[in-house]
Amino acid sequence: MANLIVIFPMIFTILIDFCSRSEAQAAVVGVNYGMLGDDLPSPAQVVSLFESRGIGRLRLFHPDAAALEALRGSGIEVVLGTLNEELPGLAADPSSAEKWVAANVAPFAGSVRFRYINAGNEVVPGDAAGNVLPAMRNLAAAVRAAGLQIPVTTAVATTALGVSYPPSQGAFSEAAAGLITPIAAFLRSTSAPLLVNVYPYFSYAGNPGDVALDYALFRAAGVAVRDGALGYDNLFDAMVDSVHAALEKAGASEVEVVVSETGWPSGGGGLGATVENAAAYVNNAVAHVRKGGGTPRKPGNATETYLFAMFNENQKPAGTERHFGLFHPNMTEIYHVNFQP
Repeated sequence: MANLIVIFPMIFTILIDFCSRSEAQAAVVGVNYGMLGDDLPSPAQVVSLFESRGIGRLRLFHPDAAALEALRGSGIEVVLGTLNEELPGLAADPSSAEKWVAANVAPFAGSVRFRYINAGNEVVPGDAAGNVLPAMRNLAAAVRAAGLQIPVTTAVATTALGVSYPPSQGAFSEAAAGLITPIAAFLRSTSAPLLVNVYPYFSYAGNPGDVALDYALFRAAGVAVRDGALGYDNLFDAMVDSVHAALEKAGASEVEVVVSETGWPSGGGGLGATVENAAAYVNNAVAHVRKGGGTPRKPGNATETYLFAMFNENQKPAGTERHFGLFHPNMTEIYHVNFQP
């Protein structure tokens, strides 16, 4: 009996540790909830679908009152974006940011778990890029003034890199560097991550002679790219590490990279855009980030990742853009994704 008394607490501790690790593995993966379709299910149905599949994180590209209402009490962590066209106003006037937070965040903050607010999507570099950092600052001040603690960031594409290969030589382009360097300094000062949209598919489809399909799909038999002491067996890690290297060159090595979009088209006529390849990429990506090993350049920390996207969206540009969904608009699977750890 004495031995059992000792053993039971040990078993209980092991079970708690296992459950905690399982929850952490599950939480590292989220899904983008895009709304560019005229045949999509209601937000309440979408949130129920997230819950039924055990998807613990969701990214909204802009505030949608119905979606935020549906998310109340769900426990799903939400990345909430601003519209790109809102950035000039948010940048120019702190009161605009205060109104934005008062309308779109504060009323829901007690029952919706906001993970990040991202000021714009893929604005840097570009004509409106100068609005991003002032908008971030004003939004962060408005969040604090509302008594909330939500990191404010922005989302960029890997096209902001001028050099991406080999990963250790990653550097932001001349057009982007002058804008991202102060953004990265702000993120470092607030302990917020940089959101980055990472698409091995487009690297493969644009350079099939140089990028092997198996390397893009996490199926390489071994190290495919050697970068000094580091070896890469998948393109996803290489792309993420090129951003890490660029941040280091910008003086912000402490800034975490969160993959805010990644996916593979299941149709639309593009090279390699098949259901089989999409299923392979997405399931392998989920399994890879869940292992928690990080990347060769930044080992040990799981890469928080958001799949693109929940549904095929028929109002996207024709072609592969309409075929990144995990589900049809009627909520049936295009292919199965194992979201359970």
